[in-house]
Amino acid sequence: MLRLDTEKLFAARLHAVRARPYLATALFAMHVVESSRVPTMAVDRYWRCYVSPGFVDRTSEEELASVWVHEVSHLLRDHARRGDRAMRALDLDGPADRLRVNLAADCEINDDAFGDGLVRPVDAVYPGTLGLAEGELMEDYLRQFTIDPKYQRLVWLECGSGADGLDREWELGPACPHGAGCDCGHGLAEHERDLVRFRVAQGILARPGSAPAGWRRWAREAFHPPQPWRELLGAAVRSAVAAAGAGTDYSYGRPARRSSGLPGVVLPSLRRRPPRVAVVVDTSGSVSDAELGTALLETAAILRAVDGRRELVSVISCDAAARFVRQVAAEGGLELVGGGGTDLRTGFAAALRRRPAPDVVVVLTDGQTPWPSSLPPARTVVGLFPRPRTVNEDDPDYRPDAPPTWAKVVTLG
Repeated sequence: MLRLDTEKLFAARLHAVRARPYLATALFAMHVVESSRVPTMAVDRYWRCYVSPGFVDRTSEEELASVWVHEVSHLLRDHARRGDRAMRALDLDGPADRLRVNLAADCEINDDAFGDGLVRPVDAVYPGTLGLAEGELMEDYLRQFTIDPKYQRLVWLECGSGADGLDREWELGPACPHGAGCDCGHGLAEHERDLVRFRVAQGILARPGSAPAGWRRWAREAFHPPQPWRELLGAAVRSAVAAAGAGTDYSYGRPARRSSGLPGVVLPSLRRRPPRVAVVVDTSGSVSDAELGTALLETAAILRAVDGRRELVSVISCDAAARFVRQVAAEGGLELVGGGGTDLRTGFAAALRRRPAPDVVVVLTDGQTPWPSSLPPARTVVGLFPRPRTVNEDDPDYRPDAPPTWAKVVTLG
């Protein structure tokens, strides 16, 4: 049997990264799965990329780079979930209508995906292929055409459940059956997918001139804006800088002005230091994957608020116990673990044991937890996931305690 030429495939991915550097995080987040049952390349909703060895063998590296970008675009733009919503909204059903979703999603991607270092695949579907105008969204294209026999030649272009939401029999599903050592991985959880999208969106917005209009539009609309953490942490910054021996560092990068009175002596100056922040994330069973994704987005925004100083931010996963403490600077991505009951008092205790001690404790929670009975020796900001006022937890009269008055409270999402 023909084996997958991984050297050629990964060289094409590097080509794609050079051509579209703002997609690098997403391109490297996909798990490659070799599959002879896939006509070309396809993705599932869990960010696995299924690759046909024969397709790689007969396709040039330049065109493979374009296919890489096309497939990861389906995942970033969340076409699986959008396809499900569109099917329900338009009362569609069946494989033929899923093919319509796939083709409409292709049109959304391909109208401005190629050029500038990426070749234009001859067999790809463009809006002009279906007699449609460019620059519209999948949902708009879906309403403008129906499946015609002349489009049956395009069936082989299917891109998997990551493009239209329809699971295929050759996909591995949410859990890989091969075991922990399998190269295909276990796919990405929902909050991990959202974090990848957030990072890509931030990269596009940071350098908007390097991305096509479709990607800039997507980046602006991909997520609700995180909280203005620079302002929320501002009081803590001012307090830390004003305190004796806190909030400042000596630096020779800019000599002190009083050095002029001491010829031949260079004195260090004091420079402002952003606050040290301990982020306590509620990972109890009552917090959804989507809300954990929001917590990761907020953590990234907090990191930007302290000028990217990763050593100043630590993250603590907490349900009934503080299970996990990691500096943001540690190798690899953040991992949130938990799933049991909720007692954020243990999270506060773990945060305040950090050395050096944090200037600010940020708690991201649904509020269904006991709170410390006394004011912590650090400013506290509580980010609340919205919940109904009355929550039924085996007691219809149960109401969670409100956050204490000494905490600054903001609503997330």
